[in-house]
Amino acid sequence: MKIQSILILFFCSHFLISCGTSKKVVGGALDASLNVKSIIDLHNAKEPAFTTLASRMQVNYDDGEKSQSVTVALRMQKDETIWISASILGITLSKMLITKDHVSYYETIGKTYFDGDFSLLSQWLGVTIDFEMAQNILLGQAVFDLTKNNYTASVFGSNYRLTPEKQSEIFQYIFLIQPGTFKMASQQVMQPIEQRILTIDYDSYQEVGSYLFPKSLKITAIELEKQTRITLDFRNIDVNAQVSFPFRIPNGYEEIHLD
Repeated sequence: MKIQSILILFFCSHFLISCGTSKKVVGGALDASLNVKSIIDLHNAKEPAFTTLASRMQVNYDDGEKSQSVTVALRMQKDETIWISASILGITLSKMLITKDHVSYYETIGKTYFDGDFSLLSQWLGVTIDFEMAQNILLGQAVFDLTKNNYTASVFGSNYRLTPEKQSEIFQYIFLIQPGTFKMASQQVMQPIEQRILTIDYDSYQEVGSYLFPKSLKITAIELEKQTRITLDFRNIDVNAQVSFPFRIPNGYEEIHLD
């Protein structure tokens, strides 16, 4: 399994941190009278306010040919820094440090590193990504700013569905938002020409203080006939803790050059 697959698909996930007990939360009843603006406003109001986050989670990866379980530590300073470290049995496999305009990464098995802009993340993910998008995904918010496009609202199953009034042939997306909590139920990004579909399903949420965070999630990435599945379970979580972001590319590693 490629370690970058875990790190990047991890970005298409959401993450919860807190200390103390938490309460599982499920969606409420649909209100078909809500218009697009009301749904977007209620969703945006659910973005959690915090200074720092620190979490440990178990990431399970399966691409149909091989599967693996990896422990991932994540730390964040909101709007500034995202730090990720993946390990097995206490041995570091890779680390990544993301700031608003810079991405640094290294992996210990192949002894390679990258130190530059967001082009590496964008290449791995298959779509252009920046810091704000990565943070919004990790916080369970819509991957795109919903106020910057015109949407059509409808009811899909037990959720509200938002779709752009005009979908591009190159890049298409759909948002499902839970009633009651107004948190994401699912986000789907599609690139029809490349036959790529990325789906992030939020199984459940938990209440921490006055905010809601995901409790578990599932990611499915499809490209042509290849399908990859990742599940995340959150453990040892803490909010507004004192955190540091240790990162140093080891000597002797080979730099990754993008085509």
